[in-house]
Amino acid sequence: MDEFDIQYTTMADDAIDCATMLAEERNHAFVTPEHLLYELIVQEPFVTAIDWSGMDAGALEKGLTERLSLMPIKAANAKSVMSFQMLELLDEARKIALQADAAEIDVPKLVKALLSLKDSWAAYLLQNMAGPGMAELIANLISAYQEKGENEGFDYDYAQGADGAMQGKPEAVKWKQYVTCVNDRVADHNPLIGREAELQRTMQVLCRKDKNNPLHLGEPGVGKTSIVYGLADRIERGEVPESLRGCRIYQVDMGTLLAGTQYRGDFEARLTAIMRGVEKEGNAIVYIDEIHGIVGAGRTGDGSVDAANILKPFLEGGKVRFIGSTTHEEYTRQLTRSKGMIRRFQVIDIQEPSIDETIQIIQALKPQYEAFHGVNYDDDAIALAVRASAKHITDRFLPDKAIDLIDEAGAYLKMQEHADDAATPRVDSDLIAQVLARVARVDALQVRDDDTQRLASLRERITSTVFGQDKAVDSVVEAVQMAKAGLGDDNKPLASLLFVGPTGVGKTEVAKTLARELGVKLVRFDMSEYAEKHTVAKFIGAPSGYVGYDDGGLLTDAVRRNPDCVLLFDEIEKAHPDIFDILLQVMDYAVLTDNKGRKAHFHNVVLIMTSNAGAQWAAQATVGFASQVTTGSAMLTQVKKTFKPEFINRLSGVVVFNDMSRDMASLILDKKLRELEAKLADKQVTMHLSDAARNHLLDEGFSRQYGAREMDRVISQQLKTLLMREILFGKLGNGGDAYVDCVDDKLVLS
Repeated sequence: MDEFDIQYTTMADDAIDCATMLAEERNHAFVTPEHLLYELIVQEPFVTAIDWSGMDAGALEKGLTERLSLMPIKAANAKSVMSFQMLELLDEARKIALQADAAEIDVPKLVKALLSLKDSWAAYLLQNMAGPGMAELIANLISAYQEKGENEGFDYDYAQGADGAMQGKPEAVKWKQYVTCVNDRVADHNPLIGREAELQRTMQVLCRKDKNNPLHLGEPGVGKTSIVYGLADRIERGEVPESLRGCRIYQVDMGTLLAGTQYRGDFEARLTAIMRGVEKEGNAIVYIDEIHGIVGAGRTGDGSVDAANILKPFLEGGKVRFIGSTTHEEYTRQLTRSKGMIRRFQVIDIQEPSIDETIQIIQALKPQYEAFHGVNYDDDAIALAVRASAKHITDRFLPDKAIDLIDEAGAYLKMQEHADDAATPRVDSDLIAQVLARVARVDALQVRDDDTQRLASLRERITSTVFGQDKAVDSVVEAVQMAKAGLGDDNKPLASLLFVGPTGVGKTEVAKTLARELGVKLVRFDMSEYAEKHTVAKFIGAPSGYVGYDDGGLLTDAVRRNPDCVLLFDEIEKAHPDIFDILLQVMDYAVLTDNKGRKAHFHNVVLIMTSNAGAQWAAQATVGFASQVTTGSAMLTQVKKTFKPEFINRLSGVVVFNDMSRDMASLILDKKLRELEAKLADKQVTMHLSDAARNHLLDEGFSRQYGAREMDRVISQQLKTLLMREILFGKLGNGGDAYVDCVDDKLVLS
């Protein structure tokens, strides 16, 4: 827009003309910003804005009168001319209009230009009078002159011509374009099921004379927004008290208000226009979702006001009623900083519904989702969706997470092509289990919780790979089956087990096999990495201000990503003692909070800790002709001295592993040889091991002190090296048969 096309609004032009006439009447040599401000404060909208801002118009007029009495007198027969500051003011007002792409210069733009002047008494008087509420004054000026049809605001609605160009004069901003009427959108929202007590409490607060502003406080997804839509539905049906009959609920979104506000005062103008519009309409309620966002919204510096300060007069007046909603975390973090804001609201706590209540909610919503997706939901599927989501999705809340689950199941079924179009597809328990398995990253059979045959064969599958530790395996399997049967403590992990025994007898192998057979991930921590005190912070994250604060906690993040897992703490006795204090709350309450306040839930975790504590002392204790004490049992005595009583007391079981016997070593050798034969088969090599060679490997690999790991070393050093040379440089390069024998106490290959 060309700057020469910009004109003054009627009241702005009148103020400039009157300022010139005032200077002439008083024989002043110059027309100054003080003359202009003196003429502005007699205009009705200006007086209204000053009154809204809580300023004293009389004091401002008195200060200007004193200043005007000191103005220099003009020479005889001379005319009053514009001062340098007055010309600077008009030029700045034109720049503001150009930046806002406005067609006219109105009074608020003149005032903004006046405030930008340096060494101006008019600017000083106005700023001193307004104090930190200067931004509020500008917003009130825009609203007051807008009501008179004088100011255009900062957002425009142009008509588009046939050539695509923007034509016509800009129209004044309409406050309803920045709000959403909840009453008009009730039909598009899920109906409110239950929550009768919370809804009645909300209506009771709204019917109060003072502080009639309810604040819904609850976790995300528990139904805070649904209560507001339920209230709007009651209003539309007339099932509300007389003071709420015909009431309109307008939802304000702070993000929408802030969008496109390029210049100071734009945001304040929009928000004030909304409040004035709602106040003028009467019998209206302003709903602010995520109300914590008003603290600091629109603030451009320490001296400027935010949305909370702009809303306070309307909250106090009682003519406009507000409904706010936020979470406990944001309420504590942001709203508690504004004590004046909190005391104007009545807090209503919105609790997460129970499982039975959630099932009733989804049963009531079922017809809507069936009509939308074109499917039918089984009652068993809905019950499983609620119970399984409550168990496996730990970072969200009912009923939102259960509704999302049935919605996604319906969407999945809608995408599938059905051969028989006449039959309506059904969402059953199996489909819910599959969908939740992908969402929560668990085995679908775990979701169903009815695979009794798989649990019954768990012992046989573990003992087929772990030999000679039947008693230990029984303890592990019983603990898992007890939890799966629902007889365990719901507030603790599925099992908290301490494996005690000498090295190489299968403690870690049992944990690996259990994870594989349960179909869950093995999350392993080598506790030798956490021997220093400062490394303890890695588990839950470094404190604020320390390196690694933004990285989060290794343990909490791992469990949050894999809520169903086998959690293995290998060689727990090597960890720093502070680690045990962290594990106490995990074993007792199955919850751990990281450095950022986020909770990780261990309810579906099998916690396994292995220990070699007292291995050296135990070996000495078992020496003697009459000794019947196993190494594991001797170590158990030392374990009770190593760990605190409160730590051992929280374990669901201490599993003692047997010493390595020759029979165990023989079974382990056969297992290792089968694994080696499978690798050789990929090279087209078939291994034939003589009895003498096998006995030689068994004699060399059997060690009570070092367990199965000694067997691995013997096979690697004596057998694999022979095969390696022949595969790389000998006759087995293209495959073949390898015959291994023992000659002179050494393995030979032919």
